[in-house]
Amino acid sequence: MRRTRRDILAGLTAVCAASSLTPWAARAQTAYPTRPVRVVVPYAAGGGTDFFARLVFAEIGKQLGQQFVIENKAGAGTNLGADAVAHAEPDGYTLLLGDSATFATNRSLYSKLSFDPYKDFSPISLSGRFALVLLVNTDKLKVNSVQELIAAAKQTPGAINYGTPGLGSPFHLATELLAQGAGIKLTHVPYRGAAPAVQDLVAGNISMMFIDYATARSQLSGPIKAIAVASPGPFPGLPGVPPVAADFPGFEAWAWQGIVAPAKTPADIIDKLNETYRRAVGQAAIRDKLVAAGIDVLQSTPAEMAAYMQSEGAKWEKVIKTAGIKLE
Repeated sequence: MRRTRRDILAGLTAVCAASSLTPWAARAQTAYPTRPVRVVVPYAAGGGTDFFARLVFAEIGKQLGQQFVIENKAGAGTNLGADAVAHAEPDGYTLLLGDSATFATNRSLYSKLSFDPYKDFSPISLSGRFALVLLVNTDKLKVNSVQELIAAAKQTPGAINYGTPGLGSPFHLATELLAQGAGIKLTHVPYRGAAPAVQDLVAGNISMMFIDYATARSQLSGPIKAIAVASPGPFPGLPGVPPVAADFPGFEAWAWQGIVAPAKTPADIIDKLNETYRRAVGQAAIRDKLVAAGIDVLQSTPAEMAAYMQSEGAKWEKVIKTAGIKLE
């Protein structure tokens, strides 16, 4: 039986919850690492991906007895950082903490990529995902549910505008997925980052937007209301806020991350990194800090991550092509 995307993630979440209780099988492994390891983060310092990397890889470094040095290499929607790792030596001393853009959507968004996310990386583990929340400014858009939003959009096609941190971002694609599924027309207003988009939502210059939970929870006052979450079921951080899937079964969207090495990195190094990562995020102190930052911690086998990359790539390729989204 072919496993669905939801089956994969349901299994991963269960594994995460039990990780601290699972004894690790002893096995002979290489002496790796014998020198510092470079971890490329394809975003600027200070964001959620950077926070995750610095916290988790500091612990991995302690366990393996070597420093894991974070290198922020932002630009081109994660492509600059991904390219650097894809063409690095496959010796385990250069790693990448990429995300859904790197591994699933950029291959459809960009007409040319200097790397193939399926062929040029050796997956190590999925690492985390960020819940997406649909916010509306109820002074600008007087709706309290997804059903009311859709009804309003059908009455005046294109009149409702929404903001995103940029073209092709997970927030943009989640909104396109909703619009395509509901058969409605919305007007996209892209910004250079989440902060200016949120500011305009609060000011009433845009009507609605999907945004990550960590950002959304700090905005829930006055006219700003969370009317739905993009997870397939209710999200614990926002009790009482229904999933979009309650109205559109099967709707699901996340911003997710994963750890990879260059293709052809030796399997024993991949296994060692996978096991050490599991031990690191299995520690309550580490996990609590990640959860407090709005990160749903994941772990997987390399094969599970590879399968998830493929399934997410196929899902979002359809959305991107239907919407006609292209980036240079």
